[in-house]
Amino acid sequence: MNYKTVKEISEQWGISDRRVRLLCQQGLIDGVVQKGRSYLIPENTIKPMDKRYTKNKNILPLYQPIFAKIDELKTTLSHRRPLTQGELKRLYEEFMIEFTYDSNAIEGNTLTLQETAMVLEGITIDTKPLKDHLEVVGHKDAFKYVQRIISEKVDFSESVIKDIHTLVLMDRPDDRGRYRQIPVRIMGVSHEPPQPYLVPIQMEQLLQELKKEQLHPIEAAALFHLKFEGIHPFIDGNGRTGRLILNFMLMQNGYPPINVKFADRRKYYGGFEEYYKNNNPASMVKMIAKYIEEQLTLYLRIIS
Repeated sequence: MNYKTVKEISEQWGISDRRVRLLCQQGLIDGVVQKGRSYLIPENTIKPMDKRYTKNKNILPLYQPIFAKIDELKTTLSHRRPLTQGELKRLYEEFMIEFTYDSNAIEGNTLTLQETAMVLEGITIDTKPLKDHLEVVGHKDAFKYVQRIISEKVDFSESVIKDIHTLVLMDRPDDRGRYRQIPVRIMGVSHEPPQPYLVPIQMEQLLQELKKEQLHPIEAAALFHLKFEGIHPFIDGNGRTGRLILNFMLMQNGYPPINVKFADRRKYYGGFEEYYKNNNPASMVKMIAKYIEEQLTLYLRIIS
């Protein structure tokens, strides 16, 4: 195993020598070797979660290493040079194409990745239905709306949820932004959503719970996503709306938006099944955390 000095680790983690030494003294860094008054630290040790920033947050031991690694990457990124306008534009365009394709494909849209890119550029695919085109345009507009209200520091609310849904459901004008009036079932999941008369009540409760919960932002976003999809408040567009809300919550807390890939849909649906059958959100939390870690690693690689 390779070791580093306190000074080397302080530079790696972007914190002071004194802070690293204090963490060693408190036994909060795994694998530390003490030699006299000096400390040697394994070079691949994960930076402990800074309790100054997680004060009043209930973080399960299961998630602590995951969240610590992500927050270290996030901190490292904030200390690096900012992305140029050209880099930001390229990343945005690539993400928009993949996010729109995957999110729509999970819900049955038949456009390929290349066709989705073409529709985003304003090109019509004459062999594909109008509905598929409108879903692409609606998803793009909804994500732009999310970006705008994040920049304007708009608080998350029921009206934000309905606004996102209104943009997503471009092909269903009568159902846009309105809670469903009939019972529904979620394909691929055994959980049965509540009856229509309970939807407004449960949505209000869900938003109240979010305000009261003292969780790490990633866990809070994952739990909200699980519960939102379980309520299934709209007649259609719940999945796309839910994943946009998930990104709103992540971006609001300084994390990059993520893309739940069509190729991972079985694992994604499995996360819902695990939560509603066994009351275990860990699969979904870890999946979302993995996507965030991948995005942060990508950004760091670009600017390095």
